[in-house]
Amino acid sequence: MADKPWGGRFREETLKIVERFTASIGFDRRMYKQDIRGSMAHARMLAKIGVLTEEEADTLVGGLRQVLAEIESGQFRFSEAREDIHMNVEARLTEIVGPVGGKLHTARSRNDQVALDLRLYLAAELETVLDLLRGLCEVLLERAAAEAEVLLPGYTHLQRAQPVTFGHHWLAYFEMFLRDAERCRDTLGRTRRSPLGSGALAGSPYPVDREMVCAELGFQEICRNSLDAVSDRDFALEFLFDAATIMLHLSRLSEELVLWSSQEFRFVELGDGFCTGSSIMPQKKNPDVPELLRGKAGRAYGNLMALLTTLKSLPLAYNKDMQEDKEPVFDSLDTVQGSLAITVEMVRSLKVRPEAARQALRAGYITATDLADYLVGKGLPFRQAHEVVGRAVAHCEEHGGGLEDLPLATLRGFSPVIGEDVYPVLSAEASVAARRAAGGPAPDAVRRESRAGWERLDAVWPRRAG
Repeated sequence: MADKPWGGRFREETLKIVERFTASIGFDRRMYKQDIRGSMAHARMLAKIGVLTEEEADTLVGGLRQVLAEIESGQFRFSEAREDIHMNVEARLTEIVGPVGGKLHTARSRNDQVALDLRLYLAAELETVLDLLRGLCEVLLERAAAEAEVLLPGYTHLQRAQPVTFGHHWLAYFEMFLRDAERCRDTLGRTRRSPLGSGALAGSPYPVDREMVCAELGFQEICRNSLDAVSDRDFALEFLFDAATIMLHLSRLSEELVLWSSQEFRFVELGDGFCTGSSIMPQKKNPDVPELLRGKAGRAYGNLMALLTTLKSLPLAYNKDMQEDKEPVFDSLDTVQGSLAITVEMVRSLKVRPEAARQALRAGYITATDLADYLVGKGLPFRQAHEVVGRAVAHCEEHGGGLEDLPLATLRGFSPVIGEDVYPVLSAEASVAARRAAGGPAPDAVRRESRAGWERLDAVWPRRAG
């Protein structure tokens, strides 16, 4: 049992089946950079407080750099018997530097070490998620400005409701993904808290300088309670919720792109690179990418529920159950980052079909609300105006045509206050143009919000250099 960090307590070898079952090196190896970075900071801190000499700390840091180089070059041999990334790194370090390698773990536990590694890893990956969210928001703002005047039916209950524009529609998704960026930024702040120095659960008897390690790692503050520090995974849960919400928004966008690209709508055409054909039907152009994005939302939801369930009954402090925290986080990171990256390119490349959208505007009595508002302007109470327009729509349903096609005499039969000035009101362009208030679909309002969107985006997550 000498190869185990805890082997002194045990007389019998660990069963191989137990080693395989309990080992985490198969997935936590992706945190090798963070594990080595945290160990370097810990070694320097131990030298500062006099637990190590400066020479010993330099030896450890040099050895850790060699371990890092071996992993990145593919020369490093990971061992399942060494359980996790921490012991794989430490064992190889000791082979390189000798007995001084055994001093590195002074004043820390794998409990605070793994909490640190996961926080470091997630913080770095959250920055990538934020960059991708920014990229998607930028594409949406660009499309909103370019298509501020391109008319589109707005829907409720999947029924044509009122005219809007593609620009207005893109801005709706901009708002969703901007909120996602706000949430991720907030999660990032709570993730950047250092647990190192909390030990297994009760801190350390050494005069550790936790603030030094915190600052060296670029974190904002330390975790204030040792019990909580090693058992807290709220930051991981927050990310998993953020990821689930991002995927929810991507799924809603994908659903609309699936609908809009269908032959029943034909409002947009997806780039060929984002579609596939049928093995039997030569005419098919299947929207596989948005369909798969829609499906991947389920993975993110499942990961959130999995970790919530794992943590729900755990007593303080660390328990082996918490080894199950990493795979949901890793999977959701991979899913969200891949999904955002492909959505940016898909939205950037799709083509809008204005003629198909305009044709849809001519059906469904889409300016009925505008006629009711017109009647209110003539002095009718809105409820009475609503009834008048409802009778006019029923007439059109029975006899065909739209409201704009009805002769003035027929319209006046529903209400004598209707005059010649009603017809401009019944155009989709007039309907959209009249809605100039902040947040409305009027082209000027859309352009105004699109311009403001860039400043709001910078306030949440400025573009990073390079």
